Amino acid sequence: MKRSRKLIALCVVLAMVVMLFAACGSGNSGSKSGGDTFKIGGIGPTTGAAAIYGNAAKNGAQIAVDEINAAGGINGVQIEYQFEDDVHDPEKSVSAYNTLRDWGMQMMVGTVTTAPCVAVATQANADRLFMITPSASSTDVINAGDTCYQVCFTDPNQGKVSADYIKEHNLAQNVAVIYDSSDIYSSGLQQSFEAEAAAIGLNVVSSTAFTSDTNTDFSTQLQKAKDSNADLVFLPFYYTEASKVLQQANSMGYAPKFFGCDGLDGILGVEGFDTALAEGAMLLTPFAADAQDAATQSFVKQYQDKFGELPNQFAADAYDAVYILKAAIEKAGITPDMTPQDICEKIIETMATLSVDGLTGSGMTWDANGAVAKEPKAVAIQNGAYVAM
Repeated sequence: MKRSRKLIALCVVLAMVVMLFAACGSGNSGSKSGGDTFKIGGIGPTTGAAAIYGNAAKNGAQIAVDEINAAGGINGVQIEYQFEDDVHDPEKSVSAYNTLRDWGMQMMVGTVTTAPCVAVATQANADRLFMITPSASSTDVINAGDTCYQVCFTDPNQGKVSADYIKEHNLAQNVAVIYDSSDIYSSGLQQSFEAEAAAIGLNVVSSTAFTSDTNTDFSTQLQKAKDSNADLVFLPFYYTEASKVLQQANSMGYAPKFFGCDGLDGILGVEGFDTALAEGAMLLTPFAADAQDAATQSFVKQYQDKFGELPNQFAADAYDAVYILKAAIEKAGITPDMTPQDICEKIIETMATLSVDGLTGSGMTWDANGAVAKEPKAVAIQNGAYVAM
């Protein structure tokens, strides 16, 4: 009986030792070498007020992954792709990032919106995990460290080019600016736009702010623009608030031109919004779904067939992001058994030498900070669709 008890006790001790070693071996899965696939994570809002952006990015990246896998993968290696919802919330975005790290993510396409991306970029830099954001445009994103790169234009670039475009094409004599002072994306665009407007002689007659707590009533800002005889209103913020601005301008009989940046893309999909109110609105974007080149037409057809709607620039940016990773992996000779940290360093070394042709730009290159260089495009809304200008 005593011998039996000793045997049982020994078995229990051995089992505990095995469990201890297993626990030590599991550690942080993000620091271990990968397997026989490349694991790419994605983060963005698929629910909530910015869901149009996140779903588009998720879907655009998925099309790229499917294309690459169908063509044999990256140097014969297949891609696994997992996307997490962050509801456009920085804290939830970091939680989503940790979920993907536990899954074994080796690199990331994301995050989609700016404030969450800043939070995640800080963590990814500490972990030495490479991320390429399709659409988070603030310089704060790439200033969080050297492991985050952008597919989209930076905010200063967008604001400057918007002012230049309005001036060069003589779109307005007097311009009003309405912006979200509580959002780094919007305030960054406003600052660069107004600085460039002053430099080139574009007349800004009104500049008024709102915050996330006051983003439902724009009557004061619109009345000031109207009283200042602004014939164009610059809207450097997201489509949800922009749809309210257009509705309220219409109700007060104010009909200026409206000009936005990439955040305006998505306004045609706002539930309950009369898209006729957006007729003639203009925005800077790197992608126009009506472009006639073969690559765009193929992408648009696949997207429509799979998701039942036209892709926006966020879908195209995410599609390009996956192909940018593919180009970097191939040029750097990266293999899936490498750690995320080693992959990160190899990609960073390679990005300075890359030139990629994509849906959102030809000959895209990146500076040492991670900012992309490519030509912007402008589109106008006509008959409920985006049309290249």
